[in-house]
Amino acid sequence: MNMKLKLVGLVALGVMAATQASADGWDKVVRVATEGAYPPFNSYDANNNLVGFDIDITAALCAKIKVECPIVAQDWDGIIPGLLANKYDAIIASMSITEERKQRVDFSTKYYNSPGRFVAKEDAGLTDDAAGVAGKVVGLQRGTIFQDYMDAELPKIELELYGTQGEVYLGLTAGRIDGSFADSSAMSDGFLKADAGKGYALFG
Repeated sequence: MNMKLKLVGLVALGVMAATQASADGWDKVVRVATEGAYPPFNSYDANNNLVGFDIDITAALCAKIKVECPIVAQDWDGIIPGLLANKYDAIIASMSITEERKQRVDFSTKYYNSPGRFVAKEDAGLTDDAAGVAGKVVGLQRGTIFQDYMDAELPKIELELYGTQGEVYLGLTAGRIDGSFADSSAMSDGFLKADAGKGYALFG
């Protein structure tokens, strides 16, 4: 089973245009959206500031093209509709490049890969094939490539859908689901390294 699902790029509507616009002295502001609920890529710190890899990428890119980039948080399932409605000019939120999304928005060149994996209790006996997840309830963030993958490759597995990956973790630790399938980097840093993640491990 190929878990190399996370092909990530910057949604570049507005940002690439802003490169030229800034050079010509037209516009100095590019509004950027991120989710704000996907550590270590984008989340809030103790002082309610947006932090993470995507925030750092935004700062570096905007410094390079000499524009101001106010960042707004947007729920994941509304992040592309918000872009299309001109609520902001670009998305920098570790968004995977898919053919379906490319029909609606433009992407930059992919700038990192991170495989999708399962997380569950260490003794759960879960594996990444149909037999290993048979009878399990898998929690997912809705509107993600991980939901698409499970629907296509493991359609008989019961899914529990949540609005954010943080809500998935709460469902997991509360025993409402047996495991989650998501970006391995996000789960490693955002869950397994936290106190709540003790006793859990990645599978697949």
